[in-house]
Amino acid sequence: MTVKSGLLEILEQHKGETISGEWLAGRLGCTRAAVWKAVNALREDGYMIEAGANKGYMLSAETNRLSAEGIRPYLNCQEASVWVYKEVDSTNRAAKQKAMDHAASHGSVVAASRQSAGRGRRGRSFFSPEGGLYLSVVLEPWETLQESLLLTTAAAAAVYEAVEKLCGVSLDIKWVNDLYRNGKKVCGILTEAVTDFESGSIQFAVVGIGINLYQNPDTLPEELKGIAGSIFECREEAEKADLNRLVAEIVNNLMEEMKDLKLSPVYVAHNMIPGHEIRILDGERSRKALALEICQDGRLLVQEEDGSRTALSYGEVSIRLDGNGEKRE
Repeated sequence: MTVKSGLLEILEQHKGETISGEWLAGRLGCTRAAVWKAVNALREDGYMIEAGANKGYMLSAETNRLSAEGIRPYLNCQEASVWVYKEVDSTNRAAKQKAMDHAASHGSVVAASRQSAGRGRRGRSFFSPEGGLYLSVVLEPWETLQESLLLTTAAAAAVYEAVEKLCGVSLDIKWVNDLYRNGKKVCGILTEAVTDFESGSIQFAVVGIGINLYQNPDTLPEELKGIAGSIFECREEAEKADLNRLVAEIVNNLMEEMKDLKLSPVYVAHNMIPGHEIRILDGERSRKALALEICQDGRLLVQEEDGSRTALSYGEVSIRLDGNGEKRE
């Protein structure tokens, strides 16, 4: 770890506190001149670091920049690797590549402020502008693909709890992989399993999470207006949230869910689908049904129009709530 990186990690841990240059030099195993040089480099990167004669250095409590050094101290799994980018084509793609290169172990995370080629389910593009938070977590394989399907419900529960705790916002979960606020989508989740071609066993899984923190109406595509929402009402509110702690909290929650992978009670309790009339979209076909409950394996139990019951699986269908002619995806 460089002096600059080590310094930032310490300052992030003690944000708003003044730390002496002498103590920092001793902790980092360098000279005070090297600490001063690292402080200036961080300032050039946009970090607000205050300094006073015989007082030391303080990272402003208002600083809210996404960084590996800011995320790492809050992670429960200290062995996990963290990579942060200002922009990447896809955090899922980057995480998969690092896992295939044996650089990313269980719980490792890739995060970014923007994606240039974000992906959603069924190969759809995922609009990923500035104002969002995008992260992917590498997870060790499970015995069956069915078990890995529960990762999506675990991730949704992890996001729900982290946003409620750190942002003070309660969301609705929509089967199978979205979270909503005030009837608009604010978070999408994409789970991908990488398998061995010869054995068919799962090598690892990557859970990708995209969260809309705030929106710029001027850049929102026409087809997303009325559909996409955000956690915060405006940029000023979003900038008060600690992004590094939010990423770490989501990862910590997900890792906790992984200790005993099963359908999370949080996912069930806050799911907006059961008890509603829905429209099931399956390719070019669609049909109406009544959503009854979330099954223990994560499937959605519905009652068809003829009275029969069907358990819908992941990736099999998309659904939209019927009501007032509005589409909800």
